[in-house]
Amino acid sequence: MISFEGVTKIYPDGRTAVAGLSFEVQRGEFFVLIGPSGCGKTTVLKMINRLIETSGGRIAIDGRPIGDYKLNELRWNIGYVLQQIALFPHMSIAENVAVVPELMKTPHEETDKRVERLLRMVGLEPDVYRDKNPAELSGGQQQRVGVVRALAADPDILLMDEPFSALDPVTREKLQNDLLDLQRDIHKTIVFVTHDMREALKLGDRICLMNEGEIVQIGTPAEIVHRPANDFVREFLGDAGAGGGRSGLPELTAEDLAELLQPDSRLMNDGAVTIAGSTAVSELLRHFAAEERLLVRRGDDVIGLLDRERTLKRLAREFEEGGEA
Repeated sequence: MISFEGVTKIYPDGRTAVAGLSFEVQRGEFFVLIGPSGCGKTTVLKMINRLIETSGGRIAIDGRPIGDYKLNELRWNIGYVLQQIALFPHMSIAENVAVVPELMKTPHEETDKRVERLLRMVGLEPDVYRDKNPAELSGGQQQRVGVVRALAADPDILLMDEPFSALDPVTREKLQNDLLDLQRDIHKTIVFVTHDMREALKLGDRICLMNEGEIVQIGTPAEIVHRPANDFVREFLGDAGAGGGRSGLPELTAEDLAELLQPDSRLMNDGAVTIAGSTAVSELLRHFAAEERLLVRRGDDVIGLLDRERTLKRLAREFEEGGEA
């Protein structure tokens, strides 16, 4: 979908922001860029929609170099969500969302239907919110409108630059969950920048950890947590690897879970347990404290579903019988 081949960015003062990056973001993937301040992650994001031009190398979308697209054509196919959402204060919520479709001369009736559908998708009832002004909304509600506005033209790609970092922890967690729910419905290709490893591990299908303009490691949350490439990755993880989300998932063998697994094909993007090695029961219980169901993966393949009630009953029986779970 989005490919980087030897991409560099060198500023006129000689500073190298990005040094020869090569990677690919798959269609429909939630790809997270993370690293310390100044590592180049936001530069990478902005080069995708040409807010920053490359100094060398090649960026392509669906095999076509981004320089071959007309700028409007490129950006209309790429939604962009910032930390400071900057809604137009003199416009209603519906008018804010409709800005890009109107620029694209989308018929009014179609635009109105799209605005209503999108507002409902992020939990904002159109009859209540469409005629409000941005100042009447909370920070979390404004951020939802920002996401909806970025999706209004139905772009294939969504770029998100630390969109939740200015929000309080409760609102931030709620919007993270909402974004995961939304992605299960819309299946967009999302490139998401954050400095928060817990957020990256919770949201990302894959994570790209950067430092000083270079890639340190790319992998799934489980790969980053359980197989860090070096000490920098371990240090950057800190205690995030012991947290929730997709990252803190217990590792269990298929043999341990075989009799508990239930097939399920509807939840492909839900949190998943990685099948590799073994784990303490305490880890499994911690995840079930937050989730009623966990998907189980072997590699990239979903092999079944763990139900909390069914699993806990099985563990209780093991303990009652004096066995080891």
